[in-house]
Amino acid sequence: MSMVSIRSATPRDREAIRAVEEHAFGQKAEAGLVDALVRDGEVVAELVAVDDGQIVGHILFSRLHVVEGGRRFPAVALAPLAVEPSFHKSGIGGALVREGHLRLRQAGETLSVVLGDPAYYGRFGYSSQRADRFESEWQGPALQALAWGDAPSAGRLVYARAFTTDLAA
Repeated sequence: MSMVSIRSATPRDREAIRAVEEHAFGQKAEAGLVDALVRDGEVVAELVAVDDGQIVGHILFSRLHVVEGGRRFPAVALAPLAVEPSFHKSGIGGALVREGHLRLRQAGETLSVVLGDPAYYGRFGYSSQRADRFESEWQGPALQALAWGDAPSAGRLVYARAFTTDLAA
């Protein structure tokens, strides 16, 4: 594998991102989710990993809100993270997560939420204990949160509309 670079996604990357998502997950649902989040203007940060001019990884952070006591606090949802199967275990996913976190923190974001494997996302500081006090239809060990600075620790998680729509088509 040559040197992989990470950069912001561009409109020209849409077809390649769709292919990576479909290959990584073996279905179209995550690719549809990405398309809907982009179409709806819900993207906070979106990055791609490029190897020899080919997109081999993708991560998207969308707007999420924490509602508590009549107030809405902005946060982000990490979903999805995808790497071409032939590049699994190469560190690309971790590099995308770390670069995404760096950019989010620089932009002033204070809370990221993910629904995924605790063993994987725990390496980046995500914790199900940090998410325990949030109300979510996806409450459980896979729901994890990571806070930077002054972030809400309780409330109802309100995801972008695309997360509650059937996008498998």
